[in-house]
Amino acid sequence: MGEDTDATPTLNHRGFLPDHNYVTEADIISTVEFNHTGELLATGDKGGRVVIFQREPESKTEPFSQGEYNVYSTFQSHEPEFDYLKSLEIEEKINKIRWLPQQNAAHFLLSTNDKTIKLWKVSERDKRPEGYNLKDEEGRIKDISTVTSLQVPVLKPMDLMVEVSPRRVFANAHTYHVNSISVNSDYETYMSADDLRINLWHLDITDRSFNIVDIKPANMEDLTEVITAAEFHPHHCNLFVYSSSKGTLRLCDMREAALCDKHSKLFEEPEDPSARSFFSEIISSVSDVKFSHSGRYLLTRDYLTAKVWDLNMESKPLETYQVHDYLRSKLCSLYENDCIFDKFECAWNGSDSVIMTGAYNNFFRMFDRNTKRDVTLEASRESSKPRAVLKPRRVCAAGGKRRKDDISVDSLDFTKKILHTAWHPTENIIAIAATNNLYIFQDKLNSEMH
Repeated sequence: MGEDTDATPTLNHRGFLPDHNYVTEADIISTVEFNHTGELLATGDKGGRVVIFQREPESKTEPFSQGEYNVYSTFQSHEPEFDYLKSLEIEEKINKIRWLPQQNAAHFLLSTNDKTIKLWKVSERDKRPEGYNLKDEEGRIKDISTVTSLQVPVLKPMDLMVEVSPRRVFANAHTYHVNSISVNSDYETYMSADDLRINLWHLDITDRSFNIVDIKPANMEDLTEVITAAEFHPHHCNLFVYSSSKGTLRLCDMREAALCDKHSKLFEEPEDPSARSFFSEIISSVSDVKFSHSGRYLLTRDYLTAKVWDLNMESKPLETYQVHDYLRSKLCSLYENDCIFDKFECAWNGSDSVIMTGAYNNFFRMFDRNTKRDVTLEASRESSKPRAVLKPRRVCAAGGKRRKDDISVDSLDFTKKILHTAWHPTENIIAIAATNNLYIFQDKLNSEMH
């Protein structure tokens, strides 16, 4: 991938745009997640809703129809609550969604707001039992005196219906806001992380969890950092990583101790004293951490960069990618409008060769780890026609030399930000959440996105 047109992936697009032009706070997408096969895609929003999209099967008559995702089911996952003990409103906003690997015909997913995690079952029904002996067709109990013969109930075909039902509610375990949930590779347990603690849950047990990390100091005035994200290793069920607002990563091994306050490995990049400024600590805070599919690497995102770490090298990142270095001169105004606290996510492609993360002005960035080429693309209504080809965009720093079609850093729209992205586990299909719009792009021509 590169800045010239020839080197960019040909991404076809399908966008899901609301019918109205105004954006309500509840419509803003707050998380995006593919399931393990990539056939389903779930989004959560600030209104507490979860929308599941299903990929259309390939059609011989319409070769382009495969890869298109259509709405499969929509349900209300969380409602606004009120904590009477603390006099605090608990938002319904969905912070994270995580799919469980499919074990049978049904699908299961976890969704969480600031306090409560829920396990949902998503199943299909296309047959209806008829011919009950003691109930009529509406389900009402018959008068037994009218039943004169016995009949065998039969299953009759019906229109396909998707049913979503809550199976478990995991509540009352977090004092602070939940920022991460991660399903373990044993598929029996998962963890949830808030600002100061990480809890381990069994998927079948809702009334207790085990605290595996607690960084809360005895005196809150001594607090120097908070947990920002946490994830289990994809293959080793005893390993997990969590990131902090100080820019560090801690790899923990649950075999060493029940409480993982002592990490196995600490990944930290030494600070350059000459580059230190008032904003250094804020922009070094890690907003997202993801294990590679192989489990060998970690991908992290801070405010200005994306970094790839090797699990065998703690002293510095293996690779550092500048996402929007042109913002260094704008940090003061970004601090004043609170944008400097935005939490961008990051994602690996299926082969761990390309990474993706978001930026402002509805731009998102891709970096090819092999060729070291990168590209800036835009998720916009202008490119929302099906099979539209995305053109690379380029931002020039303030006072820099501008080429045709370049965008000045001074004209970027900081209200349009790509915080949430997801990559199909095996194919070159990506999902981009831009405020209240979901964009799905697919690389039709080049299956090895370079």
